[in-house]
Amino acid sequence: MAKLCKAGIQLREQVDDAFPDRDRTSDGWIGDKRHSARKSDHNPTAEGIVRALDLDIDFRSHKAEPYDFADQLRLLARLDKRISYIIFNGKIASYKRNYKWRKYTGINPHKTHIHISFTAKGDSDGSMFEIPILTGEPLHGTTKASKRKLGKKLLSSWNSNLSSGGLGSSTYCKCCTCGKPSSYPSLAKS
Repeated sequence: MAKLCKAGIQLREQVDDAFPDRDRTSDGWIGDKRHSARKSDHNPTAEGIVRALDLDIDFRSHKAEPYDFADQLRLLARLDKRISYIIFNGKIASYKRNYKWRKYTGINPHKTHIHISFTAKGDSDGSMFEIPILTGEPLHGTTKASKRKLGKKLLSSWNSNLSSGGLGSSTYCKCCTCGKPSSYPSLAKS
């Protein structure tokens, strides 16, 4: 019987904890018939482990959250060897280009969900992912210089006015009721 790798289980649990009311319509991990007809991390390995996770982008709060999450995950991937690559909104980030976003030319542009593929290390390593939008803590091991080397942030019309130092910073949203940490102060109301 197929099972999701431990890193995938951990990441999904952290996202669910941080965004308990998020939409899960586009969530998934095991491939359908289309996936089984080709090479895909959604297909189980010989050991029955699936190394891919899709997370719906509707986090039910600010529209910038999935963009910030994908970008913070991309920055973490350089340090966390459990992450193989990320695909979102027509872009891919992987070790091939030092986790810089580049155009994704696959069939599915991943506009409704974020695809995360894991390495074999993620099969048995279910430790916490240190992603600022999920933990409220800054991304360890990154400096302004290392962020510049990793390329531009993935922007949407919702987070395109963030300051260049926005990743990893936290402010508290002062909107009506949420009071959650936010890495996009331009969207927080005074």
